[in-house]
Amino acid sequence: MPNLFSSLRECLGFSQIIRSTVFKISSARILKSPRFPIGVEIIYKPFSNFFIIIIFIFIVSCAPVNNTSKNIFVKNYPNDTKENSKENTIQNIDNEEVLKIKKKQNIENVKSINILNQVEILLPNFHSSKITKNLINAFELAIYKNEINNVQLNINKYGSLKDLDARMSKIVKPGKMFVGTLNSKEAKIVKNYCSKGILFFSFAGDKDLAGECVYLINFFPEDDLIALFNYFPTDSKIALLYPENFYGYQVNLLIDDIAKQSKSLIINRASYKEDLTNARQAIKELGKFELRKYELERQKTILKNKDDIVSKNALKKIKKFETLGEVDFTHIILPDYGIRLLEIAPLLPFYDVDPNRVQFVGTGVWDDKIFFNEPSLQSAIFSGIEFNKRRKFFEDYLYIYNEKPLRISTIPYDLVGILSYLLNNKFSLNEAYDFINNNKIKFDGIDGKFYFKNNLIVRELDILQINDGSTKKLN
Repeated sequence: MPNLFSSLRECLGFSQIIRSTVFKISSARILKSPRFPIGVEIIYKPFSNFFIIIIFIFIVSCAPVNNTSKNIFVKNYPNDTKENSKENTIQNIDNEEVLKIKKKQNIENVKSINILNQVEILLPNFHSSKITKNLINAFELAIYKNEINNVQLNINKYGSLKDLDARMSKIVKPGKMFVGTLNSKEAKIVKNYCSKGILFFSFAGDKDLAGECVYLINFFPEDDLIALFNYFPTDSKIALLYPENFYGYQVNLLIDDIAKQSKSLIINRASYKEDLTNARQAIKELGKFELRKYELERQKTILKNKDDIVSKNALKKIKKFETLGEVDFTHIILPDYGIRLLEIAPLLPFYDVDPNRVQFVGTGVWDDKIFFNEPSLQSAIFSGIEFNKRRKFFEDYLYIYNEKPLRISTIPYDLVGILSYLLNNKFSLNEAYDFINNNKIKFDGIDGKFYFKNNLIVRELDILQINDGSTKKLN
C-alpha cells in the first residue's frame, strides 16, 4: 500500500507540472517559426490537445509495474530524427532558393530605376595625387567646354580601402553613376555594391573586373597589338623584347593569341629587368649576337687562308662588321616607355639589330614627344591616335590649369559625353547597360573612336610613324 500511495502522489505531482507548462504555453499562443526567415506564424491550441495527453500520462504512469522484470534498453532509435533532419534540410534549401529569387527580383526592380544626374567621382588621396588632380581637372574641363549642365559631379577622395568602403556605404543609391578607382583592389570594393543598382566606370587595368555594373575605361595593350598585327605585311616575322613589369607581362600574355589570328608569326622573345641590369644580355640572346659573332670569326679565318683578290676584298669588308648574317625577324616590338625606352632603343643597333633592316615597333605608351627625336627610333611605328585629335584639349588644359595634362586625362574628357547622353535620354539602369554594351554603337572622342564589348572599352587605333620630331599617320 505505501508503494501505491507514493506512486499516486508522484503521478499527481507530475500532473501539476504539466498543467503549469500548459498555462505558460497558452499565454504565448502565437510564435515565429525559426525554420522560415519570413516568420511564419504558428498557432497552438494547447487545452484540447494536452487534456488528452494528461489523462493518458496519468493512466500509464499510475498503472502497476512489475519491478521484478528485467530492464529493457532501447538499442535502435526510430527514424523520426533523421526524417526531421531531412525535412529541415529540404526546407533550408527551399528557403535559400526563395531568397535568391527575391534578391534577383529586387535587383531587377532596382535596375528599372532611371539613372540620376549625380556622378560620384572616386579617387585616392594617399598616392598618385598628381593623377587624381589631372583626372578631376579633365572632368571639369569637359563640362565647361561642352556646356554640359545636366551632370552634377561629387568629388570623393579616400585615404584607404576601408575609407572607400565606408564612403560607398553612405553615398550609394539606386540609379547613381560612379567613376574612378585606379587599381583592382579599389574597384572590387565598389563592385560589391553592384546589387544596389549603380553604374560604375573604373580606370583599373584588371580586365577580369569587367562585368555586372563595372565598365573599364583604361588604355589596354590588346587594342594596340590588334592594330599592329592588322597592319604588319603578310609573313612578317615578329620578335618581342619586353620589360619585366605589369605592362610588359600583359603584352607577352596577349601577343600569341592575337598573332595566331593574323598573317604574321612570333619567332623570338626576350625580357629584361626594370633596372636594365640584364638588358644587354637579353638583346644579345634575342638577336643571336654571340652565334652571329662566332660565324663572323669563322669566316675571317677561312678568308685569311686564301690568297685570291676576291677573298682579300671580302676579308677587308667583313672586318668592319661585329657579326655576320641578318637577324631572323623583320619587326621587333618594344612595349616600354620613359627613360628605359631611351636606353633600350640605342642598344639594339649597338648589338647589330639594324633599324634600317628591322622595323622598330611600339605601342600607345610611345605617344610622347620625348621619343620623337631619338635617332634610333626614326621611322619606327607605333599604334595610337594623331595628336591633332587632342591638340585643342591639351591647349585648353594648359591655359586653364597652367600645366600640361597627363596622357590619361583624355579618358574622363571623353567619358563625360557618354554620361550626359545617358541623362538626356532618361535611361534606366537596364537601358544604360544595354546601350553601353552595344558594340554597334561607336563613340567618337579625342582619343579616337571607341565602343564597349563585354563591359570593356575597345579603341580603334591608327598606325603612326616617327619622323624628325613628329609623327604621321600611315593607315
